[in-house]
Amino acid sequence: MSAFFENLWRDFDDCFLSYDYYMLYLKGLRNTMIIAVLASLIGLLIGIITTGIRIAPKNNKIMKVLDGIARLYVTIIRGTPVVLQLFIGYFVIFATMKSFTFFEVKETAGIWVAALVFGINSGAYMSEVLRGGINAVDKGQMEAGRSLGLSWTATFFRIVLPQALKSAIPTMFNEFITLVKETSVAGYVGIIDLMKIQKYITTQNAKLYVPLFIIAIIYLVIVLILQRIQKILERRFARSER
Repeated sequence: MSAFFENLWRDFDDCFLSYDYYMLYLKGLRNTMIIAVLASLIGLLIGIITTGIRIAPKNNKIMKVLDGIARLYVTIIRGTPVVLQLFIGYFVIFATMKSFTFFEVKETAGIWVAALVFGINSGAYMSEVLRGGINAVDKGQMEAGRSLGLSWTATFFRIVLPQALKSAIPTMFNEFITLVKETSVAGYVGIIDLMKIQKYITTQNAKLYVPLFIIAIIYLVIVLILQRIQKILERRFARSER
């Protein structure tokens, strides 16, 4: 048994401590969290816009066209794998942008592209989450705002949306946790995220399973921390509603 733990420690040292490999894990973790946070913010913005369009009164042709576009967007994004969307965004759209002389390619460009792609993906799911939150808001809130002379848009953003966001926060936090795990495919397009670190370290020392377990533990710790934050927020909002 002691020999097993000695070998395990030696493998851990070779894959985490030696040659400052832990700095690579930190770099991958940093890029993963940057992508996840930016994508969640982009997704929230897109989700709010998409939800607003879908529930807004369709009293003119422009709103009908926008509603059709919003529905098509949600259908396409939710109906295709996120890794396929990442490939299209990076190898097709981003590659086309690089052909223009005014587009400056930087080392961090891949991170921004991944954040945008994951944000667009998250926006489709976030819009459904927000629609559920809006449906939970008393319809009288909208009627009350309109009776005070506010426009539909003002009533939506000032009265309805804040209440919907409050009720949807637990589900939105679940979406963020899912987003953190989904970014693990970013390494497929050359972005140095946590999963990409495994390939580099395995190439250096020919050890496969230890880097994978280290990365799994890092993801698990992140998710547990986020779940703890989510529970704290849920308790605070529950107390505020009493």
